[in-house]
Amino acid sequence: MKAFARIAVLLALLIPAGTLRAEEQQQEPDIKAIVLGHIGDSYEWHVLSTAGGEWSIPLPVIVHSPSSGWHCFSSSRLREGAEYEGLRIASEGEHAGKVVERQADGSDLRPLDLSLTKTAAALLLNSAILLCLVLGVARWYRRHKATDRAPKGFVALFEMLVSGIMDSVIKPCVGPNYRKFAPYLLTAFFFIFVNNLMGLIPFFPGGANVSGNIAVTFILALATFLAVNIFGTKHYWKDILWPDVPVWLKAFPLMPLIELVGIFTKPFALMIRLFANMLAGHAVILSLTCVIFATAGMGAVINGSMSFASVLFSIFMYCLELLVAFLQAYVFTMLSAVFIGLAQERPEKHAAETADNH
Repeated sequence: MKAFARIAVLLALLIPAGTLRAEEQQQEPDIKAIVLGHIGDSYEWHVLSTAGGEWSIPLPVIVHSPSSGWHCFSSSRLREGAEYEGLRIASEGEHAGKVVERQADGSDLRPLDLSLTKTAAALLLNSAILLCLVLGVARWYRRHKATDRAPKGFVALFEMLVSGIMDSVIKPCVGPNYRKFAPYLLTAFFFIFVNNLMGLIPFFPGGANVSGNIAVTFILALATFLAVNIFGTKHYWKDILWPDVPVWLKAFPLMPLIELVGIFTKPFALMIRLFANMLAGHAVILSLTCVIFATAGMGAVINGSMSFASVLFSIFMYCLELLVAFLQAYVFTMLSAVFIGLAQERPEKHAAETADNH
C-alpha cells in the first residue's frame, strides 16, 4: 500500500498550478479545466503545487505589437491576470490563454507571439537530451574498433534499436536507395520516442505534452511530405499526373485528381495519428488521477475505494503508454518509410536490370 501511496503522490504532481490550494479543496474540481490545462501550452512551466503555494518556472515572453513594438519580459509579470506594458494573458474569449494587448477601444489585439512556451522549452530540452544520447553512443564507437567486443548497457540497447529499425523498417520499405533516407527516418523515430517518454514523466523536467501538440506533429509530417515529393522519381510523378490507364480515363482526369489528393492525405494522416494518440493518452491518465479529487467529498469509503481503483488503472495506463510511446514512433517511421519507398518507384524493366546487377 505504501508503494501505491507513493505512485498516487507522483500522479498528483500532474495537476496544474493552483488546483489543490487549501481554499479550493472544499470545491468540486473542474476536471475539464485540469485536463486541458495540462495538455495545453502555457507561458510558464509548472513544477509543483503545495499547501504553501505553487512552484513554476517563468519563461520569456517575446511579442511584437503593431502599436507598441517589441516586448520582452518574464511571464511571472503576467501571473494571476496581471497586466504589464499593456499586455496580459486572456482568460476567456477567442484568445483565451494567449497574450493579448488591450486597445484604446477596449478590444484585445493578438500580437505576433514568439514567446518560449512550455512546449517549445520542452522541445529544446528533449532535443538536447537526444543529442547527448546520440553523441555519447557515437563517442563509444569512435573509441572502439569493429573487432572489439560488443558494447554493453545503454550503447547495446541503442545499437539494437538502430539495427532493428534499419533491418525491419527502413531497408524493406524504402528499397535499394535506403541509405539516402536512413538519417532522417532514424532521427524521426528517436525524436518522437524521446518526446513520448519524457511526456510520461509526471514531474519536472518531464510531463510536457510535446508529441500531443499538433504544431509539432505538423512539422514532422511536413518533413516526410518534402522527403517524399522532392526526392520522388520521374516514374512516381508520371504515375500521378499521367498514369497507365485507358485513354477514356485520361480524357477525364479522375485518376490524377485522386492521386494529387493522396499526396496531401498521407502526411495529414501521419500528423493526426501521432497527435491524437499521444493527446488521448495524456488525457486518460490525467482524468483517472482526477477521480481521486472528484470523489473527495463523497465520504471516506467511496473516496478510498475510488482512489485505489484510480491508482491501479493509472498504473495500467502508464504501462500501456510506455508501449504506445514506442509504437507511435515506430508506426510514424514505418509509414514515412513506406511513402518514401513508393516515391522511389522505378519502371519494372529498370528495376529488373538493377536486381540482376546486384
